[in-house]
Order: sequence, then C-alpha cells, then structure tokens
Amino acid sequence: MAVVLLVSGLALVVLGGWRGYANSRTALAPLVHEPEPTRAAVEAGRPFYRRSRIRRSVRAALSALAWLVLAMYGLFMISVATAGR
Repeated sequence: MAVVLLVSGLALVVLGGWRGYANSRTALAPLVHEPEPTRAAVEAGRPFYRRSRIRRSVRAALSALAWLVLAMYGLFMISVATAGR
C-alpha cells in the first residue's frame, strides 16, 4: 500500500506543480501585456467585474490554486507513505 501512495503522491506533485505553474503564468499574462487599444476602450466602459481580462485572470488564478492544492495533497500522500517505514 505504501508503494501505491508513494507513486500516486509523486504523480500528483509533478502534475499539480506543473499545471499550477502554467495556470499562474496564464493568470499574469493579461496583467503584463499591453491590451489592444480598441478592445481596451470598449472594456473601459464596462464594470470592473465584467471585463474579460479580469475574469480570465481570476479564473486562471483560481485554477492555479486548485492545482497547487492537489500538489500539496500529493506531498501529504508521500509523507503518509514514508511515515510507516
């Protein structure tokens, strides 16, 4: 049983860390890059919570946090697998 926990934990750490990093880069991209002037003028008239750049950034940030929580669970599985030795 410890081997299954160890392998599953390692897989979760690698996958969760990789996807969390990729989603965090996606979350920061709209904030770093300059928007298209016409689209920026159209979105300036919208309420703050309805702007597509903000919504996309928040969605990617929440997704990154979810993946990192899975990676932390993988670390927990590894610690449980190695605690019995």
